[in-house]
Amino acid sequence: MSEHRIETHINGQRIEKSVDARLTLVDFLRGECGLTGTHAGCEHGVCGACTVIVDGLAVRACLMLAVQVDGAEIRTVEGVAAADGSLHPVQQALREEHGLQCGYCTPGFVMTLVAELEKLPRPSVAEMTAALSGNICRCTGYQGILRAVERLASAPEAEARRIDIERSEEPR
Repeated sequence: MSEHRIETHINGQRIEKSVDARLTLVDFLRGECGLTGTHAGCEHGVCGACTVIVDGLAVRACLMLAVQVDGAEIRTVEGVAAADGSLHPVQQALREEHGLQCGYCTPGFVMTLVAELEKLPRPSVAEMTAALSGNICRCTGYQGILRAVERLASAPEAEARRIDIERSEEPR
């Protein structure tokens, strides 16, 4: 086995570890870091359960090696809620719209939507739905998830973000 020393920041915490060159990011997060919120589903990159945010992009942790995140900033589902425990708007919308059932796919849906909201200043329902096209849920029938997407697209916070961005784009 070939060991490599990596240093990364996960949910704002600096992590430095020696890892096997073949260790996947999902196995690193779950086994080495104890962050079991990231789920290993298909382990082929098609279900989305292992989605995390690496340097601002939603990625499949089962398709990345831990050595690839050396120097990167990673966010997992454990790092989404506020420090006081209040839910992120994505988590709250999924909760209120009953977009959860068994919960296995939930972290992947949450991280995909969080990344989309952070990437696009004004994501539409269509853009958020397209972002979720690689996430699979076997329990909910997607209706609650889609209602959550509609709620996020029309939320007052979304409108406030749009106004802030429009103001910052105005010529001075």
